[in-house]
Amino acid sequence: MDNRLDEASSPYLRQHADNPVAWQPWDEEARELARERDVPIFLSIGYSACHWCHVMEEESFSDPEVAEVLNEHFVPIKVDREERPDVDSVYMTVCQLVRGQGGWPLSVWLTPDGRPFHVGTYFPPESKRGMPAFGDLLEDIAESWQRPQDREEMEHRADQWTDAVAGELEDTPDAPGDAPDAEFVDAAASAAVRGADREHGGWGRGQKFPQPGRLHLLLRAYDRTGREEYREVAVETLDAMAAGGLYDHVGGGFHRYCVDRDWTVPHFEKMLYDNAELPRAFLAGYQLTGDERYAEVSRETFAFVERELTHPDGGFYSTLDAQSEDEAGEREEGAFYVWTPGAVHDAVDDGTDADLFCDRYGVTEAGNFEDGQTVLTESASVEALADEYDLDAETVADRVERARQQVFEAREERPRPPRDEKVLAGWNGLMASAFAEGAITLDPEYGDVAAEAIDFAREYLWDEDERRLNRRFKDREVGIPGYLEDYAFLGRGALDTYQATGDVEHLVFAVELGRVIREAFYDEDEATLYFTPTGGESLVARPQEVTDASTPSSTGVAVQLLGALEHVAPEEGFGDVAETVVETHASKLESDPLSHAALALAADDLAVGALELTVAADGLPDEWRDALAETYVPSRFLTVRPPDEAGVEVWADELGLDGVPPIWADREALDGEPTVYACRSFTCSPPKHDMREALAWADSGR
Repeated sequence: MDNRLDEASSPYLRQHADNPVAWQPWDEEARELARERDVPIFLSIGYSACHWCHVMEEESFSDPEVAEVLNEHFVPIKVDREERPDVDSVYMTVCQLVRGQGGWPLSVWLTPDGRPFHVGTYFPPESKRGMPAFGDLLEDIAESWQRPQDREEMEHRADQWTDAVAGELEDTPDAPGDAPDAEFVDAAASAAVRGADREHGGWGRGQKFPQPGRLHLLLRAYDRTGREEYREVAVETLDAMAAGGLYDHVGGGFHRYCVDRDWTVPHFEKMLYDNAELPRAFLAGYQLTGDERYAEVSRETFAFVERELTHPDGGFYSTLDAQSEDEAGEREEGAFYVWTPGAVHDAVDDGTDADLFCDRYGVTEAGNFEDGQTVLTESASVEALADEYDLDAETVADRVERARQQVFEAREERPRPPRDEKVLAGWNGLMASAFAEGAITLDPEYGDVAAEAIDFAREYLWDEDERRLNRRFKDREVGIPGYLEDYAFLGRGALDTYQATGDVEHLVFAVELGRVIREAFYDEDEATLYFTPTGGESLVARPQEVTDASTPSSTGVAVQLLGALEHVAPEEGFGDVAETVVETHASKLESDPLSHAALALAADDLAVGALELTVAADGLPDEWRDALAETYVPSRFLTVRPPDEAGVEVWADELGLDGVPPIWADREALDGEPTVYACRSFTCSPPKHDMREALAWADSGR
């Protein structure tokens, strides 16, 4: 065998192209090779920004002796989980069922036909802390495979695990449940409060992951019930994430998660999806609380994405690595982001400014990270520094900001973390949604960024003739049929971009993606949405994705999208699919709403009904945009239609509708002025020429 990864598009796969391991991509050729040789498959799944993936490569996959065993006794296959989330979902579920937890790199041993019989994550080169040495494990498995009695046991285990994962991922309840009602969000928020870390913010007592879906549930529940503890838990978490090491205080944007309870030290990779979903949560917090810090975090994150993760043609790159070169030229995690007092003073031309910066962000000689280095956290308030330095608060803020800019410029001279430059359709959609919300809440120019991202996807990833979406774009090559998350995330991004810009072309795209979801991913017999399309590659199980992971569940976002599209195209049956899927999974929502936050939010949209804001005008007036920016309306559907009926008929034709939908019909501009119609659950306000009056009507009717 030869290593076949040198022609891969995935940067993660290409990182392994020079390994002595004869890596194969996940394809029929590799699996046929395993069948011909009658040897197990060793499947290794990771991604380019994965720290322990790099470690295992350096320790084991670069070792010629390990490679010799792998090549002789196995067919080694390497998979980028970001490209093939279906493969990752199946075998990660096996790992979680067997081991009780998972992670990356994911290491799975398979029969030649793909059934798993041994699983783990990272394995060290020498045995330690109860983990076997990787090389020893390979030899043990290879020897057992050759012994008939042991192999029979492996085959039996493979059958058991395959049945278990199929049951976990494919099965649906025998009977549907009752869809959650408008009171459900209160129960979900109560569960979030019970599990919250009230001392440090967030959830859990160890590693801290961002949980934007839970924040949205809390904010909705507070808005609806007025229960102060919902607001408190949401604010505590937003504040902790904004102040701690999860956030990049120099360059903006969020790292993946923190390794400690108090949000100090992160895993330093920056993922596009976190920097999409977290600003949406902060913008919701800004609208509900008016805290300008939340708006600032969102602006700085958008600036980071535009600066460092945006393709010249408008799409968004996937990740920045956690590792970069330190001063000695060694690759170290966090080297790009950490500081010492000396490094700050070298970067800042005024000594007092440097001292203020160090005090503000906790930079000390002892440090809070490895080798006396410091991850920046907000460690002293501006007001406290003003008292300490006998300055007014405004002066302190200005001087700290001046120092921050100089630190940023100095950091730009450091070796940069590698960037995974593949563009993924689904993640692109998440980021478009964030910029679209920023356009409504902060600055309409963000709508142009969202529109460029959607246009990029339509040009490069969407096959209009085949009505199919490709998942990946890299170096002007596209590939991998899209999954439910690609259609759902991108569809929601297109719909949100329409709401932000009023450009009907984005709505046309959203409706078309919704149609494909209904046709290719919805199984009427099982009353559910599957992650892979009908007729797609057959794995040992066809997964559903109902539970949130690092991204919101694709089922939840798809239901949210289809429920919204029902307002535009009620004859297409989008709403029926959305309601049926919620009923199918109602028991999961009732028993564990926090693990299914995206679907819980979609179910709440269906239960409460969207607030339709139909604006008949040539564009959204600036003062109306200001009113929307200041008002928290979580289930808003904003549609700016042409002011006259002739224009609406053209739109309906572009959408492929049989007629003008009710959301637009008979809602023209009156008296030659922009006119807004507010409706919820088939009840409408009188037409108004003031958006604030329409929003007040909606609030009074709750």
